[in-house]
Amino acid sequence: MINKHLNKFDLNDLEQLRSNAVLEGKTIEYKKLLPTNSDADRKEFLADISSFSNASGGDLIFGILEENGSPKSIDGVEIENVDEEIRKYENIIRDGIEPRIVFATRAVNVSGKKNVFIFRVNKSWAGPHRVIYKGHDKFYSRNSAGKYALDTNELKNAFNLSQTLTEQISRFKIERIAQLVSDNLPLPFYDGGKIVLHLIPLESFSPNYSIDLNPIIDEPAKLKPIYTSGWSHRINLEGVLSYAGGGNDKSHSYIQLYRNGIIEAVEGLILSADREKKIIPSLTYELELLKSLAEFLNLAKQLGVNMPIVIFLTLIGVKDWEMGVDRMKFWHNDYYKIDRDILQLPETIIESYDIEPKDILRPMFDLIWNACGFKRSHNFDEAGNWVAK
Repeated sequence: MINKHLNKFDLNDLEQLRSNAVLEGKTIEYKKLLPTNSDADRKEFLADISSFSNASGGDLIFGILEENGSPKSIDGVEIENVDEEIRKYENIIRDGIEPRIVFATRAVNVSGKKNVFIFRVNKSWAGPHRVIYKGHDKFYSRNSAGKYALDTNELKNAFNLSQTLTEQISRFKIERIAQLVSDNLPLPFYDGGKIVLHLIPLESFSPNYSIDLNPIIDEPAKLKPIYTSGWSHRINLEGVLSYAGGGNDKSHSYIQLYRNGIIEAVEGLILSADREKKIIPSLTYELELLKSLAEFLNLAKQLGVNMPIVIFLTLIGVKDWEMGVDRMKFWHNDYYKIDRDILQLPETIIESYDIEPKDILRPMFDLIWNACGFKRSHNFDEAGNWVAK
């Protein structure tokens, strides 16, 4: 894969591929022409794309003539409507590979109507992925010589790897919640309930994987804890920690950015033991989580963290808490207290930074309202639009 953000890739970068004679291999492949509409060409295209996803990721580039694996000329492909062409192939990928993969596309203009088309495919942690186009039921991967069909033993290993990854993510989250329940936190913390948000990139568990923490160390304002207007930060063994309060006072919110890209955010003021009644402020906690998730995803994107990301929301210390609502408005509703100390909500896996935080969190909010005896969160309408004021 070319070591540059795809959105910044231009003709000069293509020229460098040619002048440096960057050979085809496990993470890059050149093709002179885009696939035709024939079934054979589409299957070949999907096999190429899926092979990158099942291996180490990479770039499939159309519009470059290669000779013995080396780029010889940047000719481009003449296309009338570039956006329409990109959409066509994006739809082919989405409909022809299962499970769906994470990828991006870019057209780099060469001259006139001639463009080079780049399909960047991320390494998948949710595979293996197979080509399902018109009954073509096969799995592919790549090595330095290009793509190849996976055999039975390789398929077994790929499925076992996927299962192991799922177990690692689940184990990490369970262990962290156990530490938080035991009040084993990175600094003295408020007594009472806690709202815990985890963002766990699947690639975090790749051997030797780490992110560059310097952008956060240099600009700590980017690492903002939930529900706070002022905070401090420090480097620690795990990565970078930002926190509100601390020193001689207990902290009420912190965010831990791990060296492998995982984000753990814990907030304790909203459900503090200092509250006179055990009532969840239904508007405040949802607003703050929506704002913070948007900030966390933007941070992950800036740090170059790849999708997919698994998101967990957990409430700790909430037994006997109830949802705060206008009882005149909900006079017909029965009111229930949460019947357990820990609400562990089902995870959500997101595969794009384009998804709205409300679409990620609303199903989780609904479950919390369910635990309090309500049909759904009343901060949204039936269609999932935010309506609270």
